[in-house]
Amino acid sequence: MGKFDIKGSAEYAVNYMNGVVKGMENLVNMTSDRIRTGELEKEPVLQIGKMTLYHYVPLVEESKLQDTPMLITYALVNKQYMMDLQPDRSVIKSFLEKGIDTYIIDWGYPAKEDMYMTLEDHIEWYMDDCVDYIIKASGKPQITLLGVCQGGTFSAIYTALHQDKIKNFVAMVAPIDFSIDEGLLFKWSKHFNVDKMVDAYGNVPADLMNAVFVLLKPFELMIDKYVGAGAAMSDPAYLENFLRTENWIFDSPDQEGETIREFVKEFYEDNKLIRGEFTLGGKEVKLSDITCPLLVICAKYDHLVPPSSTKPLLEAVSSTDKEFHIFDVGHVGIYISPNSKNVIAPIIGDWIVERS
Repeated sequence: MGKFDIKGSAEYAVNYMNGVVKGMENLVNMTSDRIRTGELEKEPVLQIGKMTLYHYVPLVEESKLQDTPMLITYALVNKQYMMDLQPDRSVIKSFLEKGIDTYIIDWGYPAKEDMYMTLEDHIEWYMDDCVDYIIKASGKPQITLLGVCQGGTFSAIYTALHQDKIKNFVAMVAPIDFSIDEGLLFKWSKHFNVDKMVDAYGNVPADLMNAVFVLLKPFELMIDKYVGAGAAMSDPAYLENFLRTENWIFDSPDQEGETIREFVKEFYEDNKLIRGEFTLGGKEVKLSDITCPLLVICAKYDHLVPPSSTKPLLEAVSSTDKEFHIFDVGHVGIYISPNSKNVIAPIIGDWIVERS
């Protein structure tokens, strides 16, 4: 048995407690204006129901804007400002600095009257109206579509149905093949009685969804991250970013009942998308109908959407211009890790610019 270092352990405990005390002082003095998120200037240009389409104010001269505008489609379960969470690591800022004319969908916060909204409503109504607006406003015949997480699934479906409107497609940590057995989310969802939950709640409460996500990694998400943050909070910049992330995690909309019912049954349970058996509004959705340039981005340590769920998209499409990147980060780290703005976003941005 190795010798226990009492002196070293005591010094660590003292330093840790000193850090916690200093962190508490920083927390008491922290003001809301220091933890603002989504600070890049943007304008609402289209409103339909709870959904708002925003246009980011360009950071370059009009003459330096890329020819093809871009629409970002985020997941329903969290808010889209994750991509502009921290001023020093804003993925969207990186895109704007490259002259990419960027729009983003804010799905809003569903109310009871939205419980019957379906996948068709989100994809063939909301998304299609947003794409048509951007095409008309920009005067360009096509856009680049960047889909994130569940928004990537939506975007794959949309591109398959409307390939004529999409010049480039970027899928970031997007679940496509739901047959995999990696991660608790994919295991649980195959045996989850979504009908009873939707019938009971109507819209599935955000608090319930957050509890489920926490249970996927209970020690890390309920204990480890807060213990680790204790001493680190002595750094005001760290504390600001930690609070920004915590605010984003728990700023979760309720989920429209029929949409989540359909998503779980059609994809997690029956895996219809990758099998070519999914229909939307009576139209067959064939991923092989996607022919535009495709960029697939994965996170190596993603516990929500493992790379094995996203990579099959590369083989399912008919595109000849295909590129794949995987990064040593987790599901959230792909947007806020130290390399998110300096490495990941530039790779995506350069790929888009080359094809714009």
